[in-house]
Amino acid sequence: MSSERKDEYKVIGHSVPRIDGPEKVTGAAKYTLDLKFPNMLYGKILTSPHAHARIISIDTSEAEALPGVKAVITHEHVPTLKYGLSPARWDENIFCSDKVRFVGDKVAAVACLDESTCYKALKLIKVEYEVLPAVLDFTTAMDEGQPLVHEEYERNINTEIHQEFGDVDKAFAEAYHVRTDTFIGQRTYQCPIEPHTAISMWDNNKLTVYSSTQSPHYFQYYIAREFGLDMGDVRIIKPFVGGGFGGKLEPTGLEFAGAVLAKRTSRPVRMFYDRAEMFAHNRGRHAQQMEITSGVDKNGKILVIHANFKMDGGAYTSLGIASAYYAGALLPMTYEFDNYKFDMYRAYTNLPACGAQRGHGAPQPKYAFESHLDNVAKDLGIDPMDIRILNARRENTETPNNFKVNSCHMRECLEKVREMSDWDEKKKHKIPGRGVGVSTGSFVTGAGYPIYRTDLPHSSAFIRINEDGTAATLYTGAVEIGQGSDTVLCQMAAEAMGYRYEHMKIIAADTEITPMDLGAYASRQTYMSGTAVKMAGEEIKKQIIEMASAMLSLPVSDLDCDDGIVFSLSREGKALTFEEVARKHFVLKGPLLGKGVYTPPKLGGTFKGAPVGTSPAYSFGAQVGEVQIDEETGQIDVLGIWDAHDCGKVINPRLLHGQVHGALFMGMGESCWEEVRYDDKGKIINPELANYLFLTAMDMPPIESEVLDTYEPTGPWGAKEVGEGATNPTLGMFSNAIFDAMGVRVNSLPLTYEKVWRALKEKRELEEAEKNKKS
Repeated sequence: MSSERKDEYKVIGHSVPRIDGPEKVTGAAKYTLDLKFPNMLYGKILTSPHAHARIISIDTSEAEALPGVKAVITHEHVPTLKYGLSPARWDENIFCSDKVRFVGDKVAAVACLDESTCYKALKLIKVEYEVLPAVLDFTTAMDEGQPLVHEEYERNINTEIHQEFGDVDKAFAEAYHVRTDTFIGQRTYQCPIEPHTAISMWDNNKLTVYSSTQSPHYFQYYIAREFGLDMGDVRIIKPFVGGGFGGKLEPTGLEFAGAVLAKRTSRPVRMFYDRAEMFAHNRGRHAQQMEITSGVDKNGKILVIHANFKMDGGAYTSLGIASAYYAGALLPMTYEFDNYKFDMYRAYTNLPACGAQRGHGAPQPKYAFESHLDNVAKDLGIDPMDIRILNARRENTETPNNFKVNSCHMRECLEKVREMSDWDEKKKHKIPGRGVGVSTGSFVTGAGYPIYRTDLPHSSAFIRINEDGTAATLYTGAVEIGQGSDTVLCQMAAEAMGYRYEHMKIIAADTEITPMDLGAYASRQTYMSGTAVKMAGEEIKKQIIEMASAMLSLPVSDLDCDDGIVFSLSREGKALTFEEVARKHFVLKGPLLGKGVYTPPKLGGTFKGAPVGTSPAYSFGAQVGEVQIDEETGQIDVLGIWDAHDCGKVINPRLLHGQVHGALFMGMGESCWEEVRYDDKGKIINPELANYLFLTAMDMPPIESEVLDTYEPTGPWGAKEVGEGATNPTLGMFSNAIFDAMGVRVNSLPLTYEKVWRALKEKRELEEAEKNKKS
């Protein structure tokens, strides 16, 4: 799969301008909500005001009689087939028919001439409810006697996982030191700048949906399945997308309800969520209760880990089964140990469903593990950096749960941040109220399995050279959601062809035109989509060289193509332009096309859940942060952050550092500020950006990032992921820096100023009590 490693390339490895930059900075880029079609209607969904209630009756007559209303639909007008994103748990309907399961659950929808009429019509729909007891606390949701969110799932158990590797009991018995800590991770939401939006329309029996989506081909499959259509009768088009971070991976009620309303009215229907509705739809970060028990030898070498977790799934499964498995699957990645036990319960609650948010189940367990590891280091009197270097994973190893690791420079990342941050000096000359913390992270480079159908490729692409050779168009189902994948893939295509990036065009994420690609999730596109693109480009280059061989009367082995020039390796001056050769190819052989495909090899073990977390490659990284704590207020000032990453060959340095800074931005927010909060009725208290404490650019500290010169042998040009792996260390890094600054641990996220202040207050009171006791 990989090419021979080179020191320098013409296109990749350089910070070329973003291919979508001009449209975005000038405002020419069209997002789904910007699109308008003749006779287009506007649609909105009526949602439940109750966390748990039985539907007694629905009366839509007044809404139907309102001028400007063109259609009103309930569960009686839509398919009854359950859907979801995890095939093992399809548990959601387009509209609720028997009962609602959270505040915001879908009950009905309207299509009207304008938005204001939609809101009037929703108020006229009369729904009679019988309010039922609700379960809102996931830590007690599985207790006997709790209300059942879904009657078919006893004790509200959505997912139950029990995995054990090695001899756990023996390892604990032989350990020099055993410690247990419990940590709590909160619910957070992705907060993409662009709301979820979809426009649906029919042409006879063919459905077209414009959607703000991370995976058009998943949408195509699930929408076709719901309506009993062939996939070829559903077209999903992705316009520009303003962020996703996992929250736009699955179809929403907008796509399903919009399709039904469009069918009934024979007109295009645009559906959208406002900011509060986005929070209610959620699919963000699960809250988790994480108990970590470790056994180590006297030097701090990890012998055994037991992770015992509970997870708040909300009312539906979404992608939560994978999230539950990921929480434990990736925990052994950055450190080496042989004995590992993982227990997990994902509980149903009467709150919005949780799903895949950047890092997909892994950041909070990593926070718990890294915080626990600092506690162990303190127990043993070991420097937190030293205990990590001692246990750091090496290349060409295998985790206890059978994940094969090729390239890995975990130790080098730790040594680099130690040097960059002046760690040893800061630890030696400690300033009161100031602390430094370190944490590690890792993530998959694409999932080793698809969410549906194993008989289809993960990525495919083709490239077409236009007739005069002056432009090359890449066709890919990969999805640009702001991360720069269109630019990176065009760089890879140009490099593989020996072409110029400046002449690249891209058509992406239209299921009618572009070949299948599973989209933007699991940090897969540079590696998986990039491999398919590289293969397509190499096929173009092969054809170009073969045609040039005939034109120059030189053997193929004596020719190469670079930067748009086909040249002889042995005869100086013997050369042709790419355009000249392409034109001749078109005249003699027809269109100049190249195609590529990627499907990962069979990976991982054979135990239950083994596919989740399997990947052809893994990223690694380390972060150090320094904070200053104000003991009077608990305020946390971040003085600096240093990070180092093992992400293989860097395709575009500027975009890579943008990914790293973005990951750090999200991690900082989740560490200390962000939390979706609910009242005792299950209603969201802060469903808007005024009260959901979201960081701004003004809150970003000085950051120093380094990328190690590493190479992943299975990746295209040695590349692997960085976007989500860079998120995973941040929560633990902040936790440990705050712990170092004040000498007491806050065991629940977010690490708010108030929690820090209270912890310091309790510490002072204990110290005073101990002092009085001695006197």
